[in-house]
Amino acid sequence: MRVFLIDDRCTELSDLPQTLPERGFLWIASARREFEVRVAEVQAVLHQCAGGQLVDLHISDLLSNQLPSHFDYTSWYDLLVFRRLAAAPGSNGLFLDDEHGTVATARQALAAIDTSPVGFAVFDRVLLTVHPADCLVRDYFANRLAQMTVGGNGASRLPPSPADLMLRIVNHMVDGYLELRRLLTRQLTTLQQALLGPRSRQVDWTALLESRNTLHQLEDICEDQRSAVQEWIDALDEWPNPAADGERRDRDLLRVRSRDVLEHIERVLGHVRRLESSIESAVQMHFSAVGQRTNDIMRTLTVLTAIFLPLNLITGFFGMNFDALPLIHNRTGIWIAVSLMVLLGTGLSVFFWRKRYLGSTRG
Repeated sequence: MRVFLIDDRCTELSDLPQTLPERGFLWIASARREFEVRVAEVQAVLHQCAGGQLVDLHISDLLSNQLPSHFDYTSWYDLLVFRRLAAAPGSNGLFLDDEHGTVATARQALAAIDTSPVGFAVFDRVLLTVHPADCLVRDYFANRLAQMTVGGNGASRLPPSPADLMLRIVNHMVDGYLELRRLLTRQLTTLQQALLGPRSRQVDWTALLESRNTLHQLEDICEDQRSAVQEWIDALDEWPNPAADGERRDRDLLRVRSRDVLEHIERVLGHVRRLESSIESAVQMHFSAVGQRTNDIMRTLTVLTAIFLPLNLITGFFGMNFDALPLIHNRTGIWIAVSLMVLLGTGLSVFFWRKRYLGSTRG
Protein backbone atom coordinates (compact mmCIF):
# COMPACT_ATOMS: atom_id res chain seq x y z
CA MET A 1 0.00 0.00 0.00
CA ARG A 2 1.34 3.40 -1.05
CA VAL A 3 0.00 6.69 0.29
CA PHE A 4 0.54 10.09 -1.38
CA LEU A 5 -0.29 13.58 -0.25
CA ILE A 6 -0.87 15.90 -3.23
CA ASP A 7 -1.09 19.67 -2.79
CA ASP A 8 1.45 21.96 -4.44
CA ARG A 9 3.68 18.91 -4.76
CA CYS A 10 3.40 15.13 -4.42
CA THR A 11 4.75 13.60 -1.23
CA GLU A 12 4.72 9.89 -0.50
CA LEU A 13 3.88 9.12 3.13
CA SER A 14 5.30 6.24 5.08
CA ASP A 15 1.92 5.12 6.44
CA LEU A 16 -1.73 6.00 6.52
CA PRO A 17 -2.28 9.40 8.15
CA GLN A 18 -4.83 10.04 10.86
CA THR A 19 -5.73 13.57 9.73
CA LEU A 20 -5.63 15.57 6.54
CA PRO A 21 -3.73 18.83 6.16
CA GLU A 22 -5.62 21.98 5.29
CA ARG A 23 -4.60 21.83 1.63
CA GLY A 24 -4.40 19.09 -0.94
CA PHE A 25 -5.86 15.61 -1.02
CA LEU A 26 -4.84 12.07 -0.17
CA TRP A 27 -4.28 9.21 -2.62
CA ILE A 28 -4.34 5.72 -1.08
CA ALA A 29 -3.19 3.13 -3.65
CA SER A 30 -3.52 -0.43 -2.40
CA ALA A 31 -3.17 -3.88 -3.88
CA ARG A 32 -6.33 -5.95 -3.69
CA ARG A 33 -4.97 -8.51 -1.23
CA GLU A 34 -3.46 -5.85 1.04
CA PHE A 35 -6.72 -3.91 1.00
CA GLU A 36 -8.56 -7.03 2.09
CA VAL A 37 -6.17 -7.49 5.01
CA ARG A 38 -6.16 -3.82 6.12
CA VAL A 39 -9.74 -2.91 5.27
CA ALA A 40 -10.59 -2.03 8.90
CA GLU A 41 -7.60 0.30 9.10
CA VAL A 42 -8.50 1.93 5.79
CA GLN A 43 -12.08 2.39 6.93
CA ALA A 44 -10.88 4.15 10.07
CA VAL A 45 -8.67 6.50 8.05
CA LEU A 46 -11.53 7.28 5.67
CA HIS A 47 -13.77 8.06 8.60
CA GLN A 48 -11.21 10.45 10.07
CA CYS A 49 -10.06 12.10 6.82
CA ALA A 50 -13.12 11.93 4.57
CA GLY A 51 -15.97 11.89 7.05
CA GLY A 52 -17.44 8.65 5.70
CA GLN A 53 -16.71 4.99 5.14
CA LEU A 54 -17.16 2.47 2.35
CA VAL A 55 -20.33 0.42 2.50
CA ASP A 56 -19.95 -3.34 2.69
CA LEU A 57 -21.29 -3.94 -0.83
CA HIS A 58 -18.72 -1.56 -2.33
CA ILE A 59 -15.94 -3.25 -0.37
CA SER A 60 -16.99 -6.52 -1.98
CA ASP A 61 -16.92 -4.81 -5.38
CA LEU A 62 -13.40 -3.54 -4.80
CA LEU A 63 -12.22 -6.98 -3.72
CA SER A 64 -13.81 -8.82 -6.64
CA ASN A 65 -11.56 -9.77 -9.53
CA GLN A 66 -14.44 -10.70 -11.87
CA LEU A 67 -16.65 -7.63 -11.61
CA PRO A 68 -17.34 -5.80 -14.90
CA SER A 69 -16.83 -2.07 -15.29
CA HIS A 70 -19.60 -0.13 -13.55
CA PHE A 71 -20.34 3.07 -11.62
CA ASP A 72 -22.14 3.65 -8.32
CA TYR A 73 -22.36 6.45 -5.79
CA THR A 74 -23.36 7.36 -2.26
CA SER A 75 -23.76 10.67 -0.48
CA TRP A 76 -20.11 10.44 0.65
CA TYR A 77 -18.24 9.17 -2.40
CA ASP A 78 -18.45 7.91 -5.97
CA LEU A 79 -17.36 4.39 -6.87
CA LEU A 80 -15.96 3.40 -10.28
CA VAL A 81 -14.77 -0.08 -11.19
CA PHE A 82 -12.90 -0.09 -14.48
CA ARG A 83 -11.52 -3.13 -16.29
CA ARG A 84 -8.40 -2.38 -18.27
CA LEU A 85 -7.39 -3.73 -21.68
CA ALA A 86 -3.64 -4.12 -21.94
CA ALA A 87 -1.03 -6.65 -22.92
CA ALA A 88 0.17 -8.67 -19.98
CA PRO A 89 3.90 -8.54 -19.21
CA GLY A 90 5.94 -10.87 -21.41
CA SER A 91 3.25 -11.31 -24.07
CA ASN A 92 4.97 -9.45 -26.91
CA GLY A 93 6.29 -12.64 -28.52
CA LEU A 94 3.20 -14.74 -27.93
CA PHE A 95 1.06 -13.83 -30.92
CA LEU A 96 3.52 -14.78 -33.64
CA ASP A 97 6.09 -17.54 -33.59
CA ASP A 98 8.98 -16.41 -35.78
CA GLU A 99 10.51 -19.88 -36.11
CA HIS A 100 7.44 -21.70 -37.38
CA GLY A 101 5.35 -18.78 -38.60
CA THR A 102 2.30 -19.97 -36.73
CA VAL A 103 -0.25 -18.01 -34.78
CA ALA A 104 -0.99 -18.50 -31.13
CA THR A 105 -4.51 -19.59 -30.36
CA ALA A 106 -7.00 -17.02 -29.20
CA ARG A 107 -7.15 -18.76 -25.83
CA GLN A 108 -3.47 -17.91 -25.39
CA ALA A 109 -4.12 -14.44 -26.74
CA LEU A 110 -6.87 -13.80 -24.22
CA ALA A 111 -4.62 -15.09 -21.46
CA ALA A 112 -2.04 -12.52 -22.59
CA ILE A 113 -4.55 -9.67 -22.18
CA ASP A 114 -4.72 -8.03 -18.79
CA THR A 115 -8.40 -7.35 -18.03
CA SER A 116 -8.05 -6.99 -14.27
CA PRO A 117 -10.43 -4.46 -12.70
CA VAL A 118 -9.20 -1.38 -10.87
CA GLY A 119 -11.51 0.16 -8.28
CA PHE A 120 -11.77 3.89 -7.48
CA ALA A 121 -13.51 5.39 -4.45
CA VAL A 122 -13.61 9.16 -4.96
CA PHE A 123 -14.20 11.26 -1.85
CA ASP A 124 -13.97 15.05 -1.66
CA ARG A 125 -10.35 14.99 -0.54
CA VAL A 126 -9.41 11.30 -0.65
CA LEU A 127 -8.93 8.95 -3.58
CA LEU A 128 -8.80 5.24 -2.77
CA THR A 129 -7.65 2.96 -5.60
CA VAL A 130 -7.59 -0.82 -5.37
CA HIS A 131 -5.33 -2.48 -7.95
CA PRO A 132 -4.22 -6.01 -8.77
CA ALA A 133 -0.84 -7.05 -7.42
CA ASP A 134 2.19 -5.36 -9.02
CA CYS A 135 0.02 -2.85 -10.86
CA LEU A 136 2.04 -0.92 -13.44
CA VAL A 137 -0.53 1.90 -13.58
CA ARG A 138 -0.04 2.77 -9.93
CA ASP A 139 3.75 2.78 -10.24
CA TYR A 140 3.56 4.82 -13.46
CA PHE A 141 1.50 7.58 -11.85
CA ALA A 142 3.55 7.53 -8.68
CA ASN A 143 6.67 8.27 -10.74
CA ARG A 144 4.84 10.73 -12.97
CA LEU A 145 3.47 12.77 -10.07
CA ALA A 146 6.95 12.88 -8.53
CA GLN A 147 8.38 14.21 -11.82
CA MET A 148 5.71 16.89 -12.01
CA THR A 149 7.04 18.47 -8.84
CA VAL A 150 10.66 18.58 -9.98
CA GLY A 151 10.36 21.52 -12.39
CA GLY A 152 9.45 25.05 -11.45
CA ASN A 153 6.11 24.90 -13.24
CA GLY A 154 5.37 21.29 -12.41
CA ALA A 155 2.84 22.10 -9.69
CA SER A 156 0.46 23.62 -12.22
CA ARG A 157 0.12 20.23 -13.89
CA LEU A 158 -0.69 18.30 -10.73
CA PRO A 159 -4.27 16.98 -10.44
CA PRO A 160 -6.29 19.48 -8.39
CA SER A 161 -8.76 16.91 -7.02
CA PRO A 162 -9.21 13.16 -6.46
CA ALA A 163 -11.70 13.03 -9.35
CA ASP A 164 -9.16 14.58 -11.73
CA LEU A 165 -6.52 12.05 -10.72
CA MET A 166 -9.00 9.22 -11.20
CA LEU A 167 -9.80 10.40 -14.74
CA ARG A 168 -6.10 10.62 -15.58
CA ILE A 169 -5.55 7.06 -14.40
CA VAL A 170 -8.58 5.79 -16.32
CA ASN A 171 -7.46 7.62 -19.46
CA HIS A 172 -4.02 6.03 -19.17
CA MET A 173 -5.62 2.61 -18.81
CA VAL A 174 -7.67 3.17 -21.97
CA ASP A 175 -4.61 4.36 -23.89
CA GLY A 176 -2.85 1.17 -22.83
CA TYR A 177 -4.98 -0.59 -25.43
CA LEU A 178 -2.65 0.79 -28.13
CA GLU A 179 -0.01 -1.83 -27.34
CA LEU A 180 -2.65 -4.55 -27.26
CA ARG A 181 -4.01 -3.34 -30.60
CA ARG A 182 -0.70 -4.08 -32.31
CA LEU A 183 -0.69 -7.62 -30.93
CA LEU A 184 -4.28 -8.32 -31.94
CA THR A 185 -3.79 -6.81 -35.39
CA ARG A 186 -0.69 -8.97 -35.92
CA GLN A 187 -2.55 -12.12 -34.94
CA LEU A 188 -5.63 -11.41 -37.05
CA THR A 189 -3.52 -10.36 -40.05
CA THR A 190 -1.75 -13.72 -39.95
CA LEU A 191 -5.10 -15.50 -39.69
CA GLN A 192 -6.41 -13.57 -42.69
CA GLN A 193 -3.33 -14.47 -44.71
CA ALA A 194 -3.92 -18.11 -43.83
CA LEU A 195 -7.54 -17.79 -44.95
CA LEU A 196 -6.71 -16.18 -48.30
CA GLY A 197 -3.40 -17.92 -49.03
CA PRO A 198 -2.86 -20.66 -51.61
CA ARG A 199 -2.98 -23.30 -48.85
CA SER A 200 -6.19 -22.02 -47.31
CA ARG A 201 -7.53 -25.57 -46.97
CA GLN A 202 -5.22 -25.96 -43.97
CA VAL A 203 -6.84 -23.16 -41.95
CA ASP A 204 -7.02 -23.73 -38.19
CA TRP A 205 -10.75 -23.12 -37.77
CA THR A 206 -10.55 -23.64 -34.02
CA ALA A 207 -8.09 -20.75 -33.70
CA LEU A 208 -10.30 -18.63 -35.93
CA LEU A 209 -13.38 -19.31 -33.84
CA GLU A 210 -11.47 -18.55 -30.64
CA SER A 211 -10.26 -15.28 -32.15
CA ARG A 212 -13.81 -14.24 -32.95
CA ASN A 213 -14.91 -15.12 -29.42
CA THR A 214 -12.00 -13.11 -28.05
CA LEU A 215 -13.07 -10.05 -30.03
CA HIS A 216 -16.64 -10.48 -28.79
CA GLN A 217 -15.40 -10.54 -25.19
CA LEU A 218 -13.28 -7.44 -25.78
CA GLU A 219 -16.29 -5.68 -27.26
CA ASP A 220 -18.35 -6.53 -24.16
CA ILE A 221 -15.61 -5.16 -21.91
CA CYS A 222 -15.41 -1.93 -23.94
CA GLU A 223 -19.18 -1.48 -23.79
CA ASP A 224 -19.10 -1.91 -20.01
CA GLN A 225 -16.32 0.69 -19.84
CA ARG A 226 -18.33 3.13 -21.92
CA SER A 227 -21.45 2.63 -19.79
CA ALA A 228 -19.50 3.19 -16.55
CA VAL A 229 -17.86 6.40 -17.77
CA GLN A 230 -21.16 7.67 -19.18
CA GLU A 231 -22.83 7.12 -15.81
CA TRP A 232 -19.96 9.01 -14.18
CA ILE A 233 -20.51 11.94 -16.58
CA ASP A 234 -24.23 11.94 -15.81
CA ALA A 235 -23.52 11.96 -12.07
CA LEU A 236 -20.98 14.75 -12.56
CA ASP A 237 -23.65 16.93 -14.18
CA GLU A 238 -25.81 16.47 -11.09
CA TRP A 239 -23.19 17.79 -8.69
CA PRO A 240 -24.11 21.15 -7.12
CA ASN A 241 -22.69 24.14 -8.97
CA PRO A 242 -19.63 25.59 -7.21
CA ALA A 243 -19.64 29.23 -6.23
CA ALA A 244 -15.95 30.10 -6.57
CA ASP A 245 -14.42 30.71 -9.99
CA GLY A 246 -11.55 28.33 -9.34
CA GLU A 247 -13.91 25.52 -8.41
CA ARG A 248 -15.97 26.17 -11.55
CA ARG A 249 -12.82 25.89 -13.67
CA ASP A 250 -11.93 22.63 -11.95
CA ARG A 251 -15.45 21.33 -12.60
CA ASP A 252 -15.23 22.28 -16.27
CA LEU A 253 -11.85 20.54 -16.44
CA LEU A 254 -13.43 17.39 -15.00
CA ARG A 255 -16.13 17.47 -17.68
CA VAL A 256 -13.52 17.91 -20.41
CA ARG A 257 -11.41 15.04 -19.10
CA SER A 258 -14.47 12.83 -18.73
CA ARG A 259 -15.55 13.46 -22.32
CA ASP A 260 -11.99 12.83 -23.47
CA VAL A 261 -11.94 9.47 -21.68
CA LEU A 262 -15.30 8.58 -23.22
CA GLU A 263 -14.01 9.52 -26.67
CA HIS A 264 -10.95 7.29 -26.23
CA ILE A 265 -13.17 4.39 -25.17
CA GLU A 266 -15.31 4.96 -28.27
CA ARG A 267 -12.18 4.78 -30.42
CA VAL A 268 -11.11 1.52 -28.78
CA LEU A 269 -14.60 0.08 -29.22
CA GLY A 270 -14.61 1.17 -32.86
CA HIS A 271 -11.25 -0.53 -33.46
CA VAL A 272 -12.44 -3.78 -31.88
CA ARG A 273 -15.51 -3.71 -34.08
CA ARG A 274 -13.37 -3.05 -37.15
CA LEU A 275 -11.27 -6.10 -36.27
CA GLU A 276 -14.47 -8.14 -35.98
CA SER A 277 -15.65 -6.86 -39.35
CA SER A 278 -12.24 -7.56 -40.88
CA ILE A 279 -12.16 -11.18 -39.73
CA GLU A 280 -15.76 -11.67 -40.89
CA SER A 281 -14.86 -10.25 -44.30
CA ALA A 282 -11.84 -12.54 -44.50
CA VAL A 283 -14.05 -15.56 -43.79
CA GLN A 284 -16.50 -14.50 -46.51
CA MET A 285 -13.65 -13.91 -48.96
CA HIS A 286 -12.23 -17.33 -48.09
CA PHE A 287 -15.49 -19.08 -48.93
CA SER A 288 -15.84 -16.97 -52.08
CA ALA A 289 -12.34 -18.02 -53.16
CA VAL A 290 -13.12 -21.66 -52.39
CA GLY A 291 -16.32 -21.37 -54.42
CA GLN A 292 -14.43 -19.79 -57.30
CA ARG A 293 -11.84 -22.58 -57.30
CA THR A 294 -14.64 -25.15 -57.21
CA ASN A 295 -16.31 -23.48 -60.18
CA ASP A 296 -13.03 -23.48 -62.11
CA ILE A 297 -12.53 -27.17 -61.42
CA MET A 298 -16.08 -28.02 -62.42
CA ARG A 299 -15.79 -25.96 -65.61
CA THR A 300 -12.57 -27.71 -66.58
CA LEU A 301 -14.05 -31.13 -65.92
CA THR A 302 -17.16 -30.23 -67.92
CA VAL A 303 -15.06 -29.05 -70.88
CA LEU A 304 -12.96 -32.25 -70.80
CA THR A 305 -16.15 -34.30 -70.73
CA ALA A 306 -17.50 -32.33 -73.72
CA ILE A 307 -14.25 -32.96 -75.65
CA PHE A 308 -14.05 -36.69 -74.96
CA LEU A 309 -17.76 -37.39 -75.40
CA PRO A 310 -17.69 -37.36 -79.26
CA LEU A 311 -14.44 -39.33 -79.17
CA ASN A 312 -16.15 -41.97 -77.05
CA LEU A 313 -19.00 -41.91 -79.54
CA ILE A 314 -16.62 -42.68 -82.43
CA THR A 315 -14.86 -45.47 -80.58
CA GLY A 316 -18.20 -46.87 -79.49
CA PHE A 317 -19.52 -46.77 -83.05
CA PHE A 318 -16.59 -48.65 -84.55
CA GLY A 319 -16.54 -51.03 -81.62
CA MET A 320 -19.99 -52.46 -82.44
CA ASN A 321 -20.02 -56.17 -83.34
CA PHE A 322 -21.25 -55.82 -86.95
CA ASP A 323 -19.47 -57.00 -90.07
CA ALA A 324 -20.74 -54.35 -92.49
CA LEU A 325 -19.42 -51.24 -90.71
CA PRO A 326 -17.70 -48.65 -92.99
CA LEU A 327 -13.89 -48.66 -92.95
CA ILE A 328 -13.91 -51.79 -90.82
CA HIS A 329 -12.09 -53.89 -93.49
CA ASN A 330 -10.06 -51.02 -94.94
CA ARG A 331 -6.33 -50.91 -94.10
CA THR A 332 -6.43 -47.10 -93.83
CA GLY A 333 -9.62 -47.13 -91.78
CA ILE A 334 -7.77 -46.96 -88.44
CA TRP A 335 -5.81 -43.92 -89.56
CA ILE A 336 -8.92 -42.22 -90.88
CA ALA A 337 -10.70 -42.79 -87.55
CA VAL A 338 -7.69 -41.61 -85.51
CA SER A 339 -7.29 -38.53 -87.68
CA LEU A 340 -10.98 -37.76 -87.32
CA MET A 341 -10.75 -38.10 -83.55
CA VAL A 342 -7.63 -35.88 -83.38
CA LEU A 343 -9.20 -33.20 -85.57
CA LEU A 344 -12.43 -33.30 -83.61
CA GLY A 345 -10.65 -33.16 -80.23
CA THR A 346 -8.33 -30.34 -81.37
CA GLY A 347 -11.19 -28.38 -82.84
CA LEU A 348 -13.28 -28.66 -79.70
CA SER A 349 -10.26 -27.69 -77.53
CA VAL A 350 -9.61 -24.59 -79.64
CA PHE A 351 -13.29 -23.70 -79.56
CA PHE A 352 -13.53 -23.97 -75.76
CA TRP A 353 -10.21 -22.13 -75.30
CA ARG A 354 -11.45 -19.21 -77.41
CA LYS A 355 -14.62 -19.17 -75.32
CA ARG A 356 -12.40 -19.03 -72.18
CA TYR A 357 -13.80 -22.27 -70.87
CA LEU A 358 -10.26 -23.62 -70.49
CA GLY A 359 -7.54 -22.06 -68.34
CA SER A 360 -7.88 -19.09 -66.00
CA THR A 361 -10.75 -16.64 -66.44
CA ARG A 362 -8.66 -13.70 -65.21
CA GLY A 363 -7.37 -11.00 -67.51
